[in-house]
Amino acid sequence: MADTILVDRRDGIVTVTLNCPDKLNAMTKPMWRRLGEVFHELEGDDDVRVIVLRGAGERSFSPGNDISEFETDRSNAEQAAAYGQLMHGTIAAIRACRHPTVAMIHGICVGGGLELAGLMDIRIAGNSSRFGAPISKLGLVMAYPELSCLNDLVGPAAALEILLEGRIIDADEALRLGIVSRIVEDGAVEAEAMETAHRIAAGAPLVHRWHKKFLKRLQDPAPLTPKEEAEGFACYDTEDFRTGYKAFLAKQTPVFKGR
Repeated sequence: MADTILVDRRDGIVTVTLNCPDKLNAMTKPMWRRLGEVFHELEGDDDVRVIVLRGAGERSFSPGNDISEFETDRSNAEQAAAYGQLMHGTIAAIRACRHPTVAMIHGICVGGGLELAGLMDIRIAGNSSRFGAPISKLGLVMAYPELSCLNDLVGPAAALEILLEGRIIDADEALRLGIVSRIVEDGAVEAEAMETAHRIAAGAPLVHRWHKKFLKRLQDPAPLTPKEEAEGFACYDTEDFRTGYKAFLAKQTPVFKGR
């Protein structure tokens, strides 16, 4: 199933494509497994500057899970728990990724597709994109790790509104709710997402990773330890810091090495 999750690397920008266009990039069990493996591999790669997640084509990011698997792989609670364990492992791998991530959203972004997009740091959508989680119409519940993707993105009140009504919402409402970071014309989604990725890649990668780590830590109400507070100044001992401020003083463009 490697061909259903494509990985393209260019100058530190890694594009990961959900590649099942004949089913609008619906997620299958093997796709969930491979996507988790890919993010685990990328997380440990210091050469990665930013990851862009997209669906193949321009019709759909992903409509969520392949419904045909409900008869074969999720027909009872025992099967669903095993399937869920796989999905949740992938969600955990994406959450743990220290590199910046960008979602390039064309068209449909629903259910599990919405969960995946919500895990990305920045989400760029076309103005005709559609979002939602109408799983109540399937008699289906989002398990806790899946629900956390939506809850962390929009908060419990909006998450409950989305789940209770099961509406498919347009891009403007998605922007208002915080589901997406910005909207552009449909034909400009790829260019805007890649320009965003290039802007991120031009920054100091260690700084990006620290900021992701620090912001995640601030969600924990426990007081910061002295060691954690000291880490906020570790950047001053990096080569990238010296490169950055010297380039600024010299009015040059810095070239960061992640050291």
